[in-house]
Formats: sequence, structure tokens, C-alpha cells
Amino acid sequence: MLRMDQVHVVRHKVLREGTSIRQVARELGLSRNTVSKYLTEAAPVRHRSRRRARPVWERVQPRLEELLAEWEPRTTAKQRLTGVRLHRALREEGYRVGLTAIHEYLRERRRQRTEVYVPLIHRAGDEAQVDFFEVTVELGGAWVKAWKFLLRLMYSGREFVWLYQRCDRLAFFDGHVRAFAYLGGIPRRCVYDNLSAAVRKIVGGERQLNQRFKALVSHYLFEPCFARVGEGHDKGGVESRGKAIRLRHLAPVPRGNHLEEVAQALLADLERAFAERRDPEGRNLTELWSAEQSQLMALPAAPFEVSEPVTVEISSRALVKVEGGWYSTPSRWARLRATAYLGVDQIRLVCMDESVTHPRVGFGRRRVVYRHYLPELARKPQAVRQVAPELLAELGEPWRRLWRLLAATHGELEAARVLAKLLGVLEEQGEARLQPLLAAALAQQRGGPTVPQAAAPTMIAVPEALAAFVIEAAKAADYDHLLHADGGAHE
Repeated sequence: MLRMDQVHVVRHKVLREGTSIRQVARELGLSRNTVSKYLTEAAPVRHRSRRRARPVWERVQPRLEELLAEWEPRTTAKQRLTGVRLHRALREEGYRVGLTAIHEYLRERRRQRTEVYVPLIHRAGDEAQVDFFEVTVELGGAWVKAWKFLLRLMYSGREFVWLYQRCDRLAFFDGHVRAFAYLGGIPRRCVYDNLSAAVRKIVGGERQLNQRFKALVSHYLFEPCFARVGEGHDKGGVESRGKAIRLRHLAPVPRGNHLEEVAQALLADLERAFAERRDPEGRNLTELWSAEQSQLMALPAAPFEVSEPVTVEISSRALVKVEGGWYSTPSRWARLRATAYLGVDQIRLVCMDESVTHPRVGFGRRRVVYRHYLPELARKPQAVRQVAPELLAELGEPWRRLWRLLAATHGELEAARVLAKLLGVLEEQGEARLQPLLAAALAQQRGGPTVPQAAAPTMIAVPEALAAFVIEAAKAADYDHLLHADGGAHE
């Protein structure tokens, strides 16, 4: 078949220059029939001839399909069937077939089975796509793994990103609460993978949702939609954008003192970039966002409560275990039941109409506040000595200065005894009353007159015969046993 430029030359020579068909065929090395054909056809045309019979392939194809149906369930992504393996199996069974024919069959089979994607239309305020992505950040000089929550509006491309230590249900819910507040409204639909934070069970094409996720959906009144199992491209918009953010805004690895600082910096960087972005049609995304913002559903009066109450038992050490982590409570709560409200970064424990809050710790770790144990420490000086560094770090000044002074003057054991008594006063009187008095006393000690040194003992002359005897120092109480021994005889 001729190319388009060759067809043009043939037609121009004959129809415009008046050259004969015979002469053009001789000059271009074509047959006269070909030249004549393109005088009536202005473009190259492939005329398919009738498909010839393939008797050998007609015998081979049924057996090849049987092998594929039999072997495909016994394959993996890395141990898949190839044309070479199928060709060898057919040759061993006596079929005379070429390797090229098998490759052509497999290529056509893959083409027919490959999914065809439908070009979709996204409307303002209608759809958001949600997903988590694993990232790396540097906190305090160490690289740690974090999880990036991304909610993206598909019409305008407006997005919300936040970083979490865990990819769990609490982070999933907290991401929604933060995203809706940040956007100032709610899309009508949110599209997800079949993640366990939302889906409890898949029955056929139906999803049975978790109760807490149902509560989230009911609170914000959006429609949850889910991608087909194993088909992440059903929400390809958030998938591609999540990878782009990781490459364009998280490289090199961002640094910060804590995860919230890194998340704030990332969100600010995305806001600056959003003002300059345009869609494939050249429209400014800021203008699209202005049009979409008015189409979002209104926020409810109060945000969704992410944490949920859980009843827990408090041990004899006034510790409670929640999600694998241990947390201290006031010692008077020991052996009672408490209600734990587990949040993304904090846990709040409620008992006896009181509450304490801790930052969350990892599995198997402890978070102990020794202020919770003041009544016990007031009675246990040895325990005070054991936990003095941690306790003094919580109490701060002037307690640390007091401890240094007592330990230097009397030793740690006596210092622990004195500090234990003061902790009892602290528990009874309160820090607001005791701390000014303590600070004033230490200031007076620092600025007052120095204590005079004791005078050296005066040497007394004794007879030479008594000089070798050593008289040990004694006190009156040492002689009390003598009074008890014969006191009755003198009465």
C-alpha cells in the first residue's frame, strides 16, 4: 500500500501534468494497475482479502484454551503463563504449531480482556475522592514513617492534606473532620477504597459499613461510594494526585520538631501552588474553586466527635491499658473503672467526675505522670528517691533547687524523707499556696548569712598511762537502758 505522499505524486503527475499512466508507472516503479487505482482513490486504502483457512490452528486453539483455563488458577503475578511455556506444552502433546501464532493469540486475548476506561465528567460540589499514602518525614533528626490523608474535590482540584502517625480509624475520621472544616462545606459523594475503617464486610456488590463510619456519614449527610475490589483506578484522580504531592512537595524529606508542624508546612505549600495551577483545558483552578465552593453542602452546627468512649479497668498501680499503651491515673482511682476517650493524638480518661489527658503512646509503652501519686509518695520516701528525676522534672523549680540543696547537705536518703513530707503538704495545701513559700525560703537561704564553722576541739593534757585509751562520743539516750535495768531497785 502506498503512503499518502506517494499517492499525491501519482495523482499530480497524471491529473495535473498529463503524464501517461505507463510513464508514471515506469518512473515510480509501480504497476499500471496501482497507478490507475489511485487516480480514483485520493487516499491509500487497504483492501482486506478473504481470510484464508487455518486448519492446523483450528485444531490447536481449542486445546490451547483448555490449557489456559486449567493452568491460570495455578499462577501468580510473577509465575504467570507465557507463550514459550504454552508452546512447549503443545509440542509435547504432538501439536505442530509455531511460537509466533501462540504469541499473536495471547496478545489478542489480552487486548480483548483489557478494561476500557470511560471518560468521566465531574460536576461542582458533587464528588470527592479520599485515600491514605505512606510518606517519610524527619522529626528531631530521625526519619520516621507517617501517613498522608488526602481528600480531593474532583471538579476544582481543591484538596486537603494532613499527616498522621497511624493509618487507623481515628486518623480516617479526623481527616474528614479537618477536611470539611478546611473546605467550608461537604461534597455530596465521597469515593473510597474498601478500607476496613469504613467497610466491615463485602457481600456481593454491597458493603456493610462500620457503625462509627455510619455515624460519620449520618453526621455530615454525604453519600459514601466504594471502588471495585482491587481496582484502585476507579478513583484515579486522588491516586495520581497523592503520588504527585509526594514527589513535588515532600522531596527532599521534610523536617520538623513534630508531625503537626510538618503537616502545617505541607498544607501551606499546597495552598501557594494551588493559586498557580490550571486544568488540562487551561482554566485557572482558583476560579473553578470559587464556582464549586458555593455548591458544597453546609457544615453541621458542631463537628463530628472522633473519639468514642470505651470502659476500662484501672489496675492496683493506678495504670490503665488502652490500645496496647499504659497510662497513669490519680492514685485514688486505683481498682475502679474509668471511661477512655481515645483520640488521634491524645487520650482522655474520666472517673469520679474528674478527667486526665495524656498524649498517645505506642504499643507496649507507658505514660506515667508522678503527680498522680503524691499521696503515695508522701508516705514512701524510698519511692521518692527512686523516681526523683522524673518527679522533679514535672514539678520544676523551685523543687529541683530544693532537692539539690538537700541532697548536697544531707544525702539523697534524708533528702527523700524531707521531700516526701513536703509532697504531703503539697497534696493538702495545693501548689499555689506552697510554692511561693518554698521559693521565698530558698531565696533567704541563698542570700542569708553563712553558718559559722564549728571550732576545732581543744586538746586536754592527760596522764601518759591514759593516753592510749580512746573515749568514743556518746549521748544521754545511750544510758537509758541502765535506768530500765535497775530503776526498780532505787525506787
